[in-house]
Amino acid sequence: MMQQISIYLTSIILGIMLFFSFVVAPVTFTALNEENARKFIRKIFPYYYTVNLAISILVLICFIILKIFSLDFYLILSVAVLFTVSNFILMPLINKYRDEKQDKKFKYSHFISVIINFIQMIFLVIILF
Repeated sequence: MMQQISIYLTSIILGIMLFFSFVVAPVTFTALNEENARKFIRKIFPYYYTVNLAISILVLICFIILKIFSLDFYLILSVAVLFTVSNFILMPLINKYRDEKQDKKFKYSHFISVIINFIQMIFLVIILF
């Protein structure tokens, strides 16, 4: 049962990530003007990272209880660490570079966040299959 819970939780993380990447972010920038879109994104992404980090930790706890220390354990650990880095290091840098109009640094750091997000999704798919 605990293993099934970890599969459901992993699926939830992937679902949230796909929904944010392909629905929330694009719709935000088409439905809202730039100022309001920026405010909304700055408010919602910390929740996105925190919720996904919390769920990742729950999956890790399931793996620890089940004594599963396979590749899946290390992949979900990596996913959790990357959510932490994105939330507490990368996102503040992205906001800072945008506020200071450092476009090159903003684009680079945003690109890194997109790559991290994509890598996390790949890791989650590997865990699920």
